[in-house]
Amino acid sequence: MTISKIVHFQWTQIFFYGFPNEYFVGNRTLGRVDHGSYLVEKENQTVVMEFIFLGFSNHPDLQGLFFLLFLVIYLITILGNTLILIAIRVNPVLHTPMYYFLSNLSFLDICYTSTTVPIILVNLLQEKKTITYEGCLSQIFFLVTFAGSECVLLAAMAYDRFVAICHPLRYPVLMSKKVCAYLAAGSWLCGLVNSMTHTGLTATVTLCGPNQISHFLCDIPLILKLSCSDTSVNEFALYVASATFGLSPCLFTAVSYMLIISAILKIQSAQGRRKAFSTCASHLTVVVIYYTTINFNYDRPSAGYSLDVDILVSVLFCIVTPMLNPIIYSLRNKDVKVALKKLFEGYMSSSGSSF
Repeated sequence: MTISKIVHFQWTQIFFYGFPNEYFVGNRTLGRVDHGSYLVEKENQTVVMEFIFLGFSNHPDLQGLFFLLFLVIYLITILGNTLILIAIRVNPVLHTPMYYFLSNLSFLDICYTSTTVPIILVNLLQEKKTITYEGCLSQIFFLVTFAGSECVLLAAMAYDRFVAICHPLRYPVLMSKKVCAYLAAGSWLCGLVNSMTHTGLTATVTLCGPNQISHFLCDIPLILKLSCSDTSVNEFALYVASATFGLSPCLFTAVSYMLIISAILKIQSAQGRRKAFSTCASHLTVVVIYYTTINFNYDRPSAGYSLDVDILVSVLFCIVTPMLNPIIYSLRNKDVKVALKKLFEGYMSSSGSSF
């Protein structure tokens, strides 16, 4: 009789023998295993050890197409944001508060998309799309960290544009290197604290099965749907976080741009108005796309939407948006375009001289 699986449950080592439906401790039968889906029953409790993703299950014939599409988007995201980081790093002209925050945004987008897309790509090549319980909690931790940090960071970038346009003479003082560093570090710290709170609360939830998630990633509301314990504390924490890290930065950004637009309209010359607006057009575009997708993804009614709609909205928020940010800043920002052009010309000249 051979041992096929070993599972540690509390302080008891449980041996899975060659039987498809039973598990034993010593010679004593304790319960059943659900055909390799890692649902372990003990004394009327089910321990979920892995989750099965049902996302994209409605279109099994398109798995290969989805894989190629997401792979291309992922590579463009990594390449675009990496080029932004390098261009800002090597070009002294871009060593300003606005581009300092942009470099943080690019790094966040790289981290955010790398939390989801690699797992999606692996699962698209497999018939059974799974993630371990620990892997699911890890994905939640990093997703909430990066999403929360980006919400606060976008508000900090709006404050930077507000000071630059509405208080240009005080800009060097109000947006000094120390202030910028505090704002960026505060953004990351807010996302980290928020994520640690939610991940800790999610880990306390009792999961009684089934272990199927109607999505392609782990997210807190999806896990709470599988719970058989009281989730009122978790839901209250979600509402508080939504108001603190979702609604508040959004309102702050909206008020900032109302004041910015009001200040721009007071500029006498058309060229001055156009130049002032061009400095914040890229950020405004990114803000509109980001807050629109994140609010529609989390704040819309759960009823009345199919699985395909849920998947599409999440793809736009988690995968497409990080790809659009470097494209928007490259197309709408003259300084970034010049820096990227110099970076490309320098690379081509160094490549040509090596032959």
